[in-house]
Amino acid sequence: MALIVQKYGGSSVADAESIKRVAKRIVDTRRAGHDVVVAVSAMGDTTDELLDLAHEVAPIPAPRELDMLLSSGERISMALLAMTIHSMGFEARSFTGSQAGMITDSHHGKARIVDVTPVRVREALDEGAIVIVAGFQGINRDTLDITTLGRGGSDTTAVALAAALNADVCEIYSDVDGIFTADPRVIPNARKLDHVSSEEMLELAANGAKVLYIRAVEYARRHRVIIHARSTFSAAEGTYVLGEGMKNPRESEGAAMEEPIVAGVATDLSQAKITVSGVPDVPGKAAEIFTVVAKSGANVDMIVQNVSAASTGRTDISFTVPKADAAAALKALAAERDRIGFEALLHDDQIGKLSVVGAGMRTHSGVSAILFEALSTAGINIEMISTSEIRISVVLRADELVEAARGVHTAYGLDSEIEATVHAGTGR
Repeated sequence: MALIVQKYGGSSVADAESIKRVAKRIVDTRRAGHDVVVAVSAMGDTTDELLDLAHEVAPIPAPRELDMLLSSGERISMALLAMTIHSMGFEARSFTGSQAGMITDSHHGKARIVDVTPVRVREALDEGAIVIVAGFQGINRDTLDITTLGRGGSDTTAVALAAALNADVCEIYSDVDGIFTADPRVIPNARKLDHVSSEEMLELAANGAKVLYIRAVEYARRHRVIIHARSTFSAAEGTYVLGEGMKNPRESEGAAMEEPIVAGVATDLSQAKITVSGVPDVPGKAAEIFTVVAKSGANVDMIVQNVSAASTGRTDISFTVPKADAAAALKALAAERDRIGFEALLHDDQIGKLSVVGAGMRTHSGVSAILFEALSTAGINIEMISTSEIRISVVLRADELVEAARGVHTAYGLDSEIEATVHAGTGR
């Protein structure tokens, strides 16, 4: 008998019929002899609807009260799911994040888990109950206030519970059959992966892949939790996300997990590019610029600095940030223009980022050449380039991103002969 933690996203519990489908899967797991703990998201678009409602009554909602409001969505889901399981003849107990022992820091809206004390969860399991936990939320031990974990918080809740309970696996359910070599909405013939390393998944998640959230993947890697990404809508085997030294449960004893040269292609349309032009090319100016950007709260991704013009002694520095952070970064930089001494600010929100990720890049030459040749053949110009040990990212025009991704995906031999199925259309 195994202890299995399962997580179901908003599209998996979008309505009564969906909740019944999820309850049947949970009960089937229990009938197979396993202990089951479930982390559940709010139904469908409930969180977005609550956010819209909050902004209708208050332009800037109080963070504490906003967390109180948003955490209610998951409580509705957990109670309905527990009721459904009861109606099927099985004992189920629902717990809020605070009742389940999810202890967080005090940052409302983006709290981080600092401890998990699942005493009541363990007691319920020992008494034979299926446990349903509201995802996305916890409690701060000092203030006793309810907190929320930010987007993807239910994934993180599930992984944290799996780590604290020493679960055998954490199953993350969504509306696609696993992790693919690309977003199947962008590239329909993307191929499903049997397994992917946690470091590859971290790079994919950080660069636009939406099937798993980066905080959950990082938590799983740190605490050695096996993630199994699966679909709520089919019985297909999904994709295992494995940390260093972890064995794929589907592989025979002693089988080696060969690293692919390229595991996947990720796309991202959520970023904007800011160019600080005419910056004096002297020591310390880059530090001044990015100190200002950091204080604005913007999270910088890619950075490129041009060669200084000999005639002027000035250079341009370009960087990308999330579109939502761009206005604050621009405002902060404009206020410091005279002190820093740059000439102008340029803002471009019509960019797309394409990333190629694969652990095999460490030991195979020519990976970058394939990328640049594919983009050249498609007539697509590259504006920025960034690399890590297992990733190459490029920035290009937003309206060329899909064409670029499809060409690159084909160039690396990642295409499948069978089109991927997206069961509900959101990827979550």
